Amino acid sequence: MTHWFQHRRRLLAMMAATPLYAAAQPVLSNERGIKGRLAPELDAAFWLDAQGEKGHFSVKAHRGKWVYLKFWQSWCPGCHSSGFPTLKKVTDALADEPLFVAAGLQTTFEGHQTNTADKVRKTQLRYELAIPMGHDPGQHNPGGYPHAMRSYRSGGTPWQVVIDPEGRVIFDGFHVDADQAIAFFKAKITEMRTG
Repeated sequence: MTHWFQHRRRLLAMMAATPLYAAAQPVLSNERGIKGRLAPELDAAFWLDAQGEKGHFSVKAHRGKWVYLKFWQSWCPGCHSSGFPTLKKVTDALADEPLFVAAGLQTTFEGHQTNTADKVRKTQLRYELAIPMGHDPGQHNPGGYPHAMRSYRSGGTPWQVVIDPEGRVIFDGFHVDADQAIAFFKAKITEMRTG
């Protein structure tokens, strides 16, 4: 087994053993993510609300809540095999929680003819996601990268961001375990209410 595969295996094992895989973040922080920084505002071409109507989503407007963002692309296999099922499970479990909000954003950094704006509503319906969903096309930005991808230093899709109630990014990476994320959010929200 090559050194690269051994390193990747150790990294994945470490990630799997930690809630929200936060322990992997320092390993990746020199390359990707903005863990520990204030969350930048999202600059999408458009947003749909939870019912698929024209809407708006603002990170800053949700200060005081836990915010869970999912960056995705329509043609991303990992988005469909794990990203959206994780998003669905987490958002369903916290659907009635006023101190939690989630949003999905298509961050198109490749395949601009396929990862198009019309896929946002189709994806929202396919996975029955009653959350705001947006489109950040990136075509006209430097290097063709979407604003969200540049400002959050994401490494592709599916990418997840967790923002605490003070507006700080506490997780910014590829993998989140749905059950651990649900337990984490519920525990933190209980602390907010009882602390």
